[in-house]
Amino acid sequence: MSDFNISTPVYLITGILESGKTTFLNFTSRQDYFQVDGTTLLITCEEGEEEYDEQDLLKYNTVVETIEEPEDFTFENLRILHRKYHPERVLLEYNPLWGVNKLRAMKLPLGWGISQEIVIVDGSTYQIYRNNMQSLFSEMVQNADMVIFNRCKPEDPLANYRRGIKVVNPACDISFEDEEGELIDLFEESTPYDMDASVIVIEDVDFGIFYVDMDDHPEKYVGKTVRFKARAMKSRKKDAEYFVPGRKAMTCCADDMQMIGYICHTPLAIHLRHGEWVQVTAKVAFEYDKFYRGKGPVLYASEVTSCEPPAEEMVYFN
Repeated sequence: MSDFNISTPVYLITGILESGKTTFLNFTSRQDYFQVDGTTLLITCEEGEEEYDEQDLLKYNTVVETIEEPEDFTFENLRILHRKYHPERVLLEYNPLWGVNKLRAMKLPLGWGISQEIVIVDGSTYQIYRNNMQSLFSEMVQNADMVIFNRCKPEDPLANYRRGIKVVNPACDISFEDEEGELIDLFEESTPYDMDASVIVIEDVDFGIFYVDMDDHPEKYVGKTVRFKARAMKSRKKDAEYFVPGRKAMTCCADDMQMIGYICHTPLAIHLRHGEWVQVTAKVAFEYDKFYRGKGPVLYASEVTSCEPPAEEMVYFN
């Protein structure tokens, strides 16, 4: 549903139990910038260690309703809440074990629509849960507008966390907070390749870093020439003078595997075989392309030659 049709925006907050969703909503609901004239309906779908002070939240025009069982999370029950409160907006603290995609697809009361999706992640337990609940994490973040890591420690591999989220959802914003709730300034990482070289050679093991960094900081790459190995993913149009040199990426398990790469324009594309391994030498631009339906990194290849596949064909984000 587009924002034009939404009269009651729903802010969806998901995260594994005890990740800090209630803390986030308790804090946000009391901030001056978050106040509205009408009623805010806060629906919580799980009980954690922290609870809401419902009487105190009434001072901020916020009412709390609890839906404890997944079978009770229905259109009819949501419509009852809508008629009871006629909320100006809805904050939905949702249990991802109930199925985030199921929620995205379900019918909502008239005027309701998901306006923003925020995922809260406990940085201290992220790797354990990610390794054991990979598909659930991917489902939560695939449409997220924002992912907030809290309770992070200095020794945590935050850059790896970020890459793992970005490969699933390149467009989302990611922030990190320490154990005191202070924002961590994740300084721009130095890349493992020479950005000042006349031809920036991307080693096979660094393709994932290259992919994410160019998406985040295209201005660093515009006008530069890069060289890397990838599979040639061709268009169905035989005479198409473009292709996508890409690699299969996996954050943890086979269920999360997907192809990543950027559009590449070159007359040489018509001579390539779909799926063959090639070495690409290309100049980088940042411009509109119908492949993205907007602006993005665009490659213009001067050389595309067949090559042997890398020792490890998969790109890992962990």
